[in-house]
Amino acid sequence: MPAHPNLIAQNAQFIKRIHELSPGVFSAVGYAASNVHFLVGATGVIAIDTTETTQAAENILADFRQHSSLPITTIILTHSHRDHISGATVFAEGRDVEVIASDNFESDLVGVDQSRPAPNAALMARTKRQFGISLRPDERVSLGVGPGDRPMKGMGAGYLEPTVRIGQTTTVTREGFDLELAKAPGETPDHLIVWWSPERILFSGDNFYHAFPNLYAIRGTPYRDFDAWADTMDQLMAYAPDVLAPGHTSPIIGAAQIIESLTGYRDAIRFVVSETVKGMNAGLDPVTVAAGLKLPPHLAEKPYLQEYYGMIAYASRAYFAGTLGWFDGNPTSLGQLPAAEEAGRIIALAGGAANVLAAAQQAVADADHQWALELADRLIAAGAEVEAAKTLKVNALRVLADQTINAPTRNYYLLSARELEE
Repeated sequence: MPAHPNLIAQNAQFIKRIHELSPGVFSAVGYAASNVHFLVGATGVIAIDTTETTQAAENILADFRQHSSLPITTIILTHSHRDHISGATVFAEGRDVEVIASDNFESDLVGVDQSRPAPNAALMARTKRQFGISLRPDERVSLGVGPGDRPMKGMGAGYLEPTVRIGQTTTVTREGFDLELAKAPGETPDHLIVWWSPERILFSGDNFYHAFPNLYAIRGTPYRDFDAWADTMDQLMAYAPDVLAPGHTSPIIGAAQIIESLTGYRDAIRFVVSETVKGMNAGLDPVTVAAGLKLPPHLAEKPYLQEYYGMIAYASRAYFAGTLGWFDGNPTSLGQLPAAEEAGRIIALAGGAANVLAAAQQAVADADHQWALELADRLIAAGAEVEAAKTLKVNALRVLADQTINAPTRNYYLLSARELEE
């Protein structure tokens, strides 16, 4: 299946490889959605993050054993996202190991209060669409920050509960490494970064990767603090690292390139905030603000700010909702009609379902696929010309999927199209 050529080219960022960052320090990239890092001491190994599945962890460990046969004695978790914590039991190899995380680390794998209502089914359905779970490898060409074709056996199965929690910047000595652990909120509030000063290597978790930051995930997430994430870029730069080992995509080598990348990341986040605030203060609705928002040329050209994973428009709308809530400021929205009722009235105004279907078909012919989707949705909501509208929507979704540079959007379009067919 075709895909945007730039999205395909992004796969170079996660070619399967174990990078040697310095003698005894390694990063396993391209085995799964996220990276695993190893620090080899005299008698044991420290692992930073544990990937998303037990099968991926087994593959990584097998290849890492070409570099060291020593036992892994300490695991450090940069944050609680499933793709970083789900292979710990594999790396422990049946031993009791120390697991270090931040004091506000909170995983949805264990300890979830089942007595409280939660949108679990909705989150699971949307997560499958964002990551293209069940799509063929040729359909899911990329995750934006990881390979599309990766082992899925044992998803979330290998989690180990933290045994040590870090509440403030702390120096720990393990296996001969004096490591500084510091809380650094970004993609999640529970982020923990790891600094090894002798070789000036910084393990940054998901605070940076080679794509526009995922300030809002379409799978559904609580509000991500934009300002805190931007401030963390300054925190990372203060270390003046020579090597940056992120949680996704390839390491960056060289102090100048790292500073340039982190500066651009910070400025892009702050630009989205400032421009969205301008639109808010001008009385614009979130959709209008997002539609007109583009990075300035000096940022838009940066390869690490391309929208392979995060999207500028999604980020702007998330900031709007996160600061002003769902209400767009238009009093009409306070009593907005339900979708089915609104659709029925619009279809009647257009002279009937046949006219709306004809307009949707013309939109497809004109390559105006977003408008085709919106017309098809009204027909489906109103229960009019449903099968024809579904077929039209499926085809429009697949065209848009092949045109987008954003991997989560592509995956969401394609899996949604399959669900409509099935």
